[in-house]
Parts: sequence; C-alpha cells; structure tokens
Amino acid sequence: MTHRRILAIDYGSKRIGLAASDPLGITAMPLPFLPHKNWTQALNDLRKIVQDKSIALVIVGLPKAPDGGEGAQAKSCRDFGEKLAATLRVPVEMVDETMTSREAGDILINEFNLSRGKRKGVIDSLSACLMLRSYLERI
Repeated sequence: MTHRRILAIDYGSKRIGLAASDPLGITAMPLPFLPHKNWTQALNDLRKIVQDKSIALVIVGLPKAPDGGEGAQAKSCRDFGEKLAATLRVPVEMVDETMTSREAGDILINEFNLSRGKRKGVIDSLSACLMLRSYLERI
C-alpha cells in the first residue's frame, strides 16, 4: 500500500464535517468542522487543508435513501464533489455514507451523554471519521 493521507468530507448545508487518515492509511481522526457559508469559502478552506495535510485522496459522503436511491441531499453532495474535483489537484471519490450521522449521534448520546446543542458541534466530523474508518477497512 502506498503512503497517502485521505480526507473524508461529510457535506452539509450548514457544516462540513472532516476527518483525515494518518499517512499509512490505518487510522481516522476527526478534524474541526468547517462552517458552510458559501461554495467559494468552503472550496478555498478545503484546498488549504488538502495542501497543509498533504492529502492524496478526498472522499465525499453520499447519503442514500433506505431503498438505495438518491434524493436531493445526494444530488447536493454530488454537485459539491464535482466542484471539489474541479478545484483540487487530487482525486475525489463519492462513497456511501448511509447511517453514519445516525451512528455518530448514537455514540455522542450513549457514550458521551452530549445534549443536542453540544452534538451539533461535533456530529459532522464524527460522521466523517466513521465514514473514513469504514473506507479504510474496505481498502
């Protein structure tokens, strides 16, 4: 396996959750989320993270409906992934993120007993971390 860091993105209309792998692609660590104010700022912030952390691959979560179909949120994530791919100089891959937000919420409630207000600040990056961990296990 080549040594490369992977950045996982849990894209949302208000916040962008982030997680990065170690250079060996063994562990996933959550990063602070980015507030999503506009496309330009989000793309600029992500470009800087990719450069600063020597990211070789970006994965963007693609939410799917229980029946496996794609709704409006999935289209928004695909649009974001396309803009990201056109902006960055690294490959961008869409990956299934089904249930990661729910799993992250369950962890924050059951293991950390965080209130709804406190969960807002960390759930997106924890979701990205869970998605990245699953991706790393698959590859």
